[in-house]
Amino acid sequence: MRKGIPRAAAVASALMILLPLAAASAGPYVATAVHQASGTPSPPANGDSPFASCDISGFLIPGETNYVNTELEPWVAVNPTNSSNIIGVYQQDRYTFGGARGLAAAVTHDGGATWSSTHPPFSTCAGGTETNGGDFQRASDPWVTFAPNGDAYFISLSLTFLGPPSATGTGVLVSKSTDGGDHWSDPVTLVRDVGDADVAPFFFNDKESITADPFDSNYVYAVWDRLRKPGGAQSVNAEHSFAFRGDTLFSRTTDGGLTWEPPRTIFTRTSLTGTIGNQIAVLPDRTLVDIFDFAQGSGKNAPGFDIQVQRSTDHGETWSAPIQVAPERAVRVFDPDTGSSVRAGGGLPDIAVDLNPTSPGYGNLYAVWGDSFGSEKTKSKPHSTIVFTESTDGGFTWSPLSRIDQSPGDVQAFTPSVHVASDGTVGVTYYDFRNNTPATGLPTDQWFIHCHPTSDCTDPANWAENHVDGPFDLENAATAGGYFLGDYEGLDSIGTTFTSFFSKTTATDKDNTYLATISP
Repeated sequence: MRKGIPRAAAVASALMILLPLAAASAGPYVATAVHQASGTPSPPANGDSPFASCDISGFLIPGETNYVNTELEPWVAVNPTNSSNIIGVYQQDRYTFGGARGLAAAVTHDGGATWSSTHPPFSTCAGGTETNGGDFQRASDPWVTFAPNGDAYFISLSLTFLGPPSATGTGVLVSKSTDGGDHWSDPVTLVRDVGDADVAPFFFNDKESITADPFDSNYVYAVWDRLRKPGGAQSVNAEHSFAFRGDTLFSRTTDGGLTWEPPRTIFTRTSLTGTIGNQIAVLPDRTLVDIFDFAQGSGKNAPGFDIQVQRSTDHGETWSAPIQVAPERAVRVFDPDTGSSVRAGGGLPDIAVDLNPTSPGYGNLYAVWGDSFGSEKTKSKPHSTIVFTESTDGGFTWSPLSRIDQSPGDVQAFTPSVHVASDGTVGVTYYDFRNNTPATGLPTDQWFIHCHPTSDCTDPANWAENHVDGPFDLENAATAGGYFLGDYEGLDSIGTTFTSFFSKTTATDKDNTYLATISP
């Protein structure tokens, strides 16, 4: 839902190796086609929200706005058994202070030319009830994955903020589809924590993700963080406590979603620290690698952040101690004209693995996130950039960070995603403001860069750039901690063609989702 551990508005310059940008040597990607995926007919008609008639008068926090017809924070997965079938998931009708009326899946069976939308009952507006486990006022953090047999799994962070304490709280829910996203099962509740601090310790689940094992359709892995106020029953308002720990929770199915194991803590914190942005990648030998942002302080403590990983060689039964990847020194993204904040998921890592046995990068892990960079010679302030690191030994060691975005000068680049195509080509998407002018509005574009596996991808000179879409006016976006497209965006591939599932604004809509195909 948000980068849930407080952080300073600005942090020190990155302590990393940053290589100067040079002319890219990677071969070109030459064709880009963009299809609108959300807000299109069949259903809903005329671009109207499927939840527009839902009465949310009892769900609104004073001073809050619900942005009807907004579709944002997208993720995407391509069906490995039928590449024409793509599911892109997103938040539908975002609230200012957290979550949305529900989550939606945009579904195509013809490679993106036409779309329909479906809505698992993760929230009340989506038809959730106490009987099917979806009786939450809001839903957030959509994520989708395909198993190798074509079964799809859609996960939600579901929330209730208002009501009696025994009814408020958070949960992590999973629905399954066996027909490419056209229909979804009733949700399975992996965890549900009520907000009654007089009965139990305070918990807040956040930032879940889900990964199907690409080698065995029986195994699917879910991971998230859970903030907790330590101790037993609390007689004070736990939301205002500064004594939070942030553990990592993990659950899995080993029978294709028939049952899910009770969640287990795989990283327990005993001091004021915690994880966020957990995401699991599966190596060719089926080792699991969970990447996350680790905060070394919370509440009133001065925060510091690092990207770390944990490994499991037994499908999630046991996990290694955390392994350092690199310092994380993300800074606030802002409107360069007005200074207004842009919520960009700074520091949240995205990870991908090369699973092509014929690729020179077979088994390599690649990670990106929004970080910062400042010129020591000009003493310029750090600004948001895209950094990259790779591991060639299963996550035990990682290359020094390199800056790979091709945004000119001090133009801010943000919200990267990474994926590996079938031939081992590494692709990354991100946004930037390079087309901004002094005129009203904030022109924003999405860009795609790629590096071939025969090259040294730690060298920024080996990345080539393509324009994906834009410019669009980011000042027209919904606001939720700043102008908001999502803490993450989706990226997958069909063979050597990359499929970017992203959010942008239009003249009439604050946020819509789109699929771009980027082909060599």
